[in-house]
Amino acid sequence: MSIDIFRDGALADKSVLVTGGGGGLGKEIARALARKGAKLHICGRRLPLLEEAAREISEGAARSASFHVCDVRDADQVEAMMDRIWAEGPLTGLVNNAAANFIAPTKDLSPRGYRAVTSTVMDGSFHVTLSAGKRWIDEGLKGSVVSNLVTWVWTGSAFVVPSAMAKTALHAMTMSLAVEWGRYGIRLNATAPGPFPTEGAWEKLNPIPDAKSSATSPDAVPLGRYGRIEELQNLIVFLLSDACDYLTGQTIAIDGGQHLAGPSTFADLTSLTDEQWRAAREAIQRSTQRDKPQRA
Repeated sequence: MSIDIFRDGALADKSVLVTGGGGGLGKEIARALARKGAKLHICGRRLPLLEEAAREISEGAARSASFHVCDVRDADQVEAMMDRIWAEGPLTGLVNNAAANFIAPTKDLSPRGYRAVTSTVMDGSFHVTLSAGKRWIDEGLKGSVVSNLVTWVWTGSAFVVPSAMAKTALHAMTMSLAVEWGRYGIRLNATAPGPFPTEGAWEKLNPIPDAKSSATSPDAVPLGRYGRIEELQNLIVFLLSDACDYLTGQTIAIDGGQHLAGPSTFADLTSLTDEQWRAAREAIQRSTQRDKPQRA
């Protein structure tokens, strides 16, 4: 069941960048914002994916979506992208969605594996937020930032420690900058989705068919089901709209009550054997090879 609670044109005066907008939740979020009239920008590292996503997002939208090849981990690339965007017109909103994650025993993590997650989630989101924020402040413009987090920001989570650390850092950024930048008319909020299955990311969190965690199971959700993408879309449209100008510094769980009923983490995988973890690692590596970016 899909419920559209916002009028067409609700975001007609908005220009929004969605990081990691080439696929998964990012593309679906961008699609919803474009349908409500926003001028959409998406960014990511894979040109073919971005081109296809921009075409899909533009279908039925009032304005065509723009795409930018950008590795948000690189502050110089972020600055160059923001210059290109501002040449078309300043942003009014930003959705920090770019992420990386996979499950693994922390004792087996390499420094490279740790950085692959934290550099995208924490560093990348900070680079983009700071770049947009400085421009808004310099030009006396209001702005809204929404970061896509997880409920682990309140609980932590075994086996996804780099992601839990990085997302918690963005939770702290949201609260901190809401205070620091409030006087400039800049709002920062975050969403903490429960299980919303998406292609690619879901494979890396469920690499072992016979050992799925309750963190990704609808059985652990009091409402008894996975989240519907329209529900997350509605929340983010609201947070970027003028309908909640007094709302800032909040991380809002949208998880069917999962984190209240249990840990909503991967703690129940502590019984996995080394052999099962090896199988998981091999499955994740195969998935990662398919997802490698292509150069233009």
